[in-house]
Amino acid sequence: MTIKPLADRVLVLPAQAEEKVGGIIIPDTAKEKPQRGRVVAAGNGTKDEAMVLKAGDEVLYGKYAGTEIENEGEKYLMMRQSDVLAVIE
Repeated sequence: MTIKPLADRVLVLPAQAEEKVGGIIIPDTAKEKPQRGRVVAAGNGTKDEAMVLKAGDEVLYGKYAGTEIENEGEKYLMMRQSDVLAVIE
């Protein structure tokens, strides 16, 4: 199944949360949600706002941004372009 975001939305694959910190293994319940990821797909934008993000961009986003979506065992975030804080170059 292919997911194609509409309008000003982007589909982001979040980076993996850290498993270890200084040799200590962090349990799943204590892991902090990552705030960076890679854009997998992007919509076309709206008539008022052009889409500036594209597939492959590494981005930073807000801690509570987006809606979690699971597809073929992989977890993604669907969010508006305005929820993205920065592009990492």
